[in-house]
Amino acid sequence: MLIYVANEKESKKISVNSTISLKGIVKAIFNDTVHVQIGGKIIPIPASDFILDKPSSNH
Repeated sequence: MLIYVANEKESKKISVNSTISLKGIVKAIFNDTVHVQIGGKIIPIPASDFILDKPSSNH
């Protein structure tokens, strides 16, 4: 079964272990989990999966 990425000038084949990019809306951040809405689903994602800017203590 082949799946093609939509909205690309050239269709790209994806398969198991392919990397994809999704756009979503951050709905909540709790401790070490970011809750992202993609379509009609809210998906909890570990914050460690993101590169987050941490506030620095340097003024």
